Amino acid sequence: MKKRNIIFILLIFLFVAGFIFYFSEKDLDKICSDDSECIPSSCCHSQECVNKNFSQNCSGTYCTQECSGPLDCNAGRCSCIEKKCKVVKNE
Repeated sequence: MKKRNIIFILLIFLFVAGFIFYFSEKDLDKICSDDSECIPSSCCHSQECVNKNFSQNCSGTYCTQECSGPLDCNAGRCSCIEKKCKVVKNE
């Protein structure tokens, strides 16, 4: 009986640990501690923000002047909110 309880507790622990690991790894590129760490995730018409350590190399990239993304034409900016890089609308 004790063996069964130990195995059951171990399985629950592994399930919870795997769940936490999966969801924590998913947004690793968005972790921040300050607004200066957050930049647009893509070179043109970005829809979200990431930590600058995960930025793309945009040298030699040319973007259209179209205002289609939430960061285009000064519509929004990247900011560190609750330790994650997020888009904030400019008012």
